[in-house]
Amino acid sequence: MDGLVIREAVPGDLEALIAIFAADDLGGHGDTTDPEAYGDYRAAFDAIAASANDTLYVAELDGMVVGTLQTSFTRTLTGRGSAMLTIEAVQTHPDRRGRGIGARMIAAAIAEARAKDCRLVQLMSNRSRTDAHRFYERLGFTPSHLGFKMKLKGA
Repeated sequence: MDGLVIREAVPGDLEALIAIFAADDLGGHGDTTDPEAYGDYRAAFDAIAASANDTLYVAELDGMVVGTLQTSFTRTLTGRGSAMLTIEAVQTHPDRRGRGIGARMIAAAIAEARAKDCRLVQLMSNRSRTDAHRFYERLGFTPSHLGFKMKLKGA
C-alpha cells in the first residue's frame, strides 16, 4: 500500500480518531462523536502524549487518518528485568479494512519493540473479535494467556 504513513498522532488527528473508535460496534467502549465528550478524549490524548512510555500512532493514507494503535513500554522484574511492548486500541477505519493497513501498523509496533530491545510484544483482543484473532495469529501472535478485567466505571 504505497503512500501509507505510520506516524505519531498529533492533536489535529483527534477528531478522526474519535470517529474511528465511535464506529466500532464490537468494542463496547461507549465511544461517541458527541461534542460534549471531546474534552475527555483531549485529556486522554494529552496524557498519552506526555507519557514517556506510551505512544499513540495513526496510519495516514492520502492525507486521511485510516487507522490507529497505541503502544505502551513496560519494564518488569520478571524475565530478568526485561522489557515488553503492549499494543492497544488497534483500529482501522471501517471502509479501509482488509487492505493491509492493520498489518503495517502492527509491523511498525514490532519494529519499535525491537528498537527498544523488548523481549516480547503482547496485545489483548476482545473475545468477540474472531476476525481480529485470526489476523493476529496470521501475523505470528499466539494466544497464550487468559485475561481478566474489572470494570470500575461505566462506558
